[in-house]
Amino acid sequence: MAILSALATEVLIPVAGVIGIAFAVVQWVLVSRVKLSPAAAAAGGSKNDYGDYLIEEEEGLNDHNVVVKCAEIQNAISEGATSFLFTEYQYVGIFMSIFAVVIFLFLGSVEGFSTKSQPCTYSVGKYCKPALFTALFSTASFLLGAITSLVSGFLGMKIATYANARTTLEARKGVGKAFITAFRSGAVMGFLLASSGLVVLYITINVFKLYYGDDWEGLFESITGYGLGGSSMALFGRVGGGIYTKAADVGADLVGKVERNIPEDDPRNPAVIADNVGDNVGDIAGMGSDLFGSYAESSCAALVVASISSFGINHDFTGMCYPLLVSSVGIIVCLITTLFATDFFEIKAVKEIEPALKKQLIISTALMTVGIAIISWLALPAKFTIFNFGTQKEVSNWGLFFCVAIGLWAGLIIGFVTEYYTSNAYSPVQDVADSCRTGAATNVIFGLALGYKSVIIPIFAIAVSIYVSFSIAAMYGIAVAALGMLSTIATGLAIDAYGPISDNAGGIAEMAGMSHRIRERTDALDAAGNTTAAIGKGFAIGSAALVSLALFGAFVSRAGVKVVDVLSPKVFIGLIVGAMLPYWFSAMTMKSVGSAALKMVEEVRRQFNTIPGLMEGTGKPDYATCVKISTDASIKEMIPPGALVMLTPLIVGTFFGVETLSGVLAGALVSGVQIAISASNTGGAWDNAKKYIEAGASEHARTLGPKGSDCHKAAVIGDTIKRRRSIHSIDPWAS
Repeated sequence: MAILSALATEVLIPVAGVIGIAFAVVQWVLVSRVKLSPAAAAAGGSKNDYGDYLIEEEEGLNDHNVVVKCAEIQNAISEGATSFLFTEYQYVGIFMSIFAVVIFLFLGSVEGFSTKSQPCTYSVGKYCKPALFTALFSTASFLLGAITSLVSGFLGMKIATYANARTTLEARKGVGKAFITAFRSGAVMGFLLASSGLVVLYITINVFKLYYGDDWEGLFESITGYGLGGSSMALFGRVGGGIYTKAADVGADLVGKVERNIPEDDPRNPAVIADNVGDNVGDIAGMGSDLFGSYAESSCAALVVASISSFGINHDFTGMCYPLLVSSVGIIVCLITTLFATDFFEIKAVKEIEPALKKQLIISTALMTVGIAIISWLALPAKFTIFNFGTQKEVSNWGLFFCVAIGLWAGLIIGFVTEYYTSNAYSPVQDVADSCRTGAATNVIFGLALGYKSVIIPIFAIAVSIYVSFSIAAMYGIAVAALGMLSTIATGLAIDAYGPISDNAGGIAEMAGMSHRIRERTDALDAAGNTTAAIGKGFAIGSAALVSLALFGAFVSRAGVKVVDVLSPKVFIGLIVGAMLPYWFSAMTMKSVGSAALKMVEEVRRQFNTIPGLMEGTGKPDYATCVKISTDASIKEMIPPGALVMLTPLIVGTFFGVETLSGVLAGALVSGVQIAISASNTGGAWDNAKKYIEAGASEHARTLGPKGSDCHKAAVIGDTIKRRRSIHSIDPWAS
């Protein structure tokens, strides 16, 4: 028996979730102390450090005017992002409703919509709840997961647009103040998402338990809909937001930087507001939903496998809730880790930003290892059995600890490899920047080579995680390894959201006409943010690979497939078709970005050519038209890729059988992970190579610049290719 009682488990999980939500609220209150109205700022006096020091910092600029401009720009970005998400969610809501009906019909028809109790699959001699009600509860949990994902993305976007201008204003006091504001804002999103996801899943289990009672097999099978709903909404959020932001970014950069030779985020550029809106709807709302989907699926996969093991057979509530207890400990660990960035240490120079973010990963991983050891000792029996393809495999509590820990440390390795290949502090990105001497073609070649090379170590890390965790605890080991990689999701999301917030802060500084020194600080924050964004994608991709394999194992077990024989024609055909699907998906999204970017470029050129005084700064650009182009393109183009991902398993399984579907799922998983890692890291490297040249912080970088030089223009072109390529850094096959 476990040391931790069922009652203690029932208290610990929701309390950890509530603590996480309370901590998020405290961080939001601290960020809100930075005022965005001139009257409030002036009234703050010494409290906000306004006065002679700021006037000197701003080199004579009127402080009130700067605050007013920042507030106006922030409002425009917030309104654009909110409007887009509301429009997107209306369309996605319709699709989700239709898909919910499809799920109900498919699951309910398994036993002919029977309302009679059925013999349990894994508990011989026992009867489980009717298939019709399992279909009904699965559909309800699917919708609940979709709604939770939607709310998570929306709240993340609102927090980011609330904090961007405040980060800009804090940059006048120093890079440390701006860093804390941006990071605290990211922490609000991270803790809200992790905590709300945990609490909602826990409440759902307890509510469903009122009906299912001792039928834990049916209970946790119906819970799987929660993960599917979260990942389905994430798919549309990432695709729609990705098309939006990439189209705006390409249009803004190609015409503004390359053709007109004006700075990034120059207010004269008609696409600048759409570009900043895109950072929030794509990299904040989309990534938030994406990581939530992986988190929900890893939890659900672990619960399903455990429900047909000794935990489920013996109705061991504490042991069953082990995945949720790991997440609960993760929230507490991430809370302590966040204090190291915001309270225990202070950033005083630009060079300290990236090390501070790296320390967040190291500290959270080290503390979480200890936390996992404690909760494994308290919550698990010394020995228990795990379902392993028709047999029960005996596992120890320390064995399961190693499964979670190896996933956790594999995530750290992926994070550091990602940082090495995407940070301009290291030679790979500097080599990409140096390749710009001979034009955009060599920049593209070096960038692609970097992305392909960056796949090697993460794949080995994932492979070792799979081998060790499967050897110890079969598919349950892989599921908890994925959960281990996502156990510090609050910290991961904080450093991920920090990037777009800093990017927006730099754009607002440029549009508000703030001094060059302020822009240098926001650029330094943004450069570190590009790396952290790539690290966040690395975590999402690595965990998606493990989750996909765990779900694949659960599928073949539930479908009664003992062996997936690659020599079988049906399976092999499925493999090659499945391996093709991520390329098809990528082609659809990249073409959508290209079409939208073409319209954006034409519109920006039109405005520069037809609006009198626009280049001189006396004319006013039409921001709204550019926002509409990105919105219309993303809404129109996100449905086909989403339908491809969600309908393929249903169609293949219905018309070609379980064997072929097994091959399709396996092929898509293997192919999708490679594409995702290489595309993500190539994009991050191109972006930071451009920023390396623009910053001119080293002697080597100064030989490549300045802004507007041929070398810089080649780097900008590489960065715009990134905008098309990096959209398929999403791993769409986690479901």
